[in-house]
Amino acid sequence: MYLEIISPESTLFTGNIDSLTVPGTDGSFQVLENHAAIVSNLISGAIVFKGTFDASKSFDAPFSKIDSSSVALKISSGTLEMQDNKIILLVD
Repeated sequence: MYLEIISPESTLFTGNIDSLTVPGTDGSFQVLENHAAIVSNLISGAIVFKGTFDASKSFDAPFSKIDSSSVALKISSGTLEMQDNKIILLVD
């Protein structure tokens, strides 16, 4: 899947990932490849995405490394759109 994380200041991340977990208004949920098209509001919490990248070498603040293939980003709110294996996250 392809992920774009966009904040009001800049594009924070673009690249391929394997999974994404986000804090939805009705609880956290995970998005995997070939997920049905979805638009969802996000609440305060952490976005966690996993991939085959080396998180220890590729990410600086505001991201935090969980392990060698997982990265987290704390948000105060946002919107997720997924369609055709492309995810766009607009975050605050």
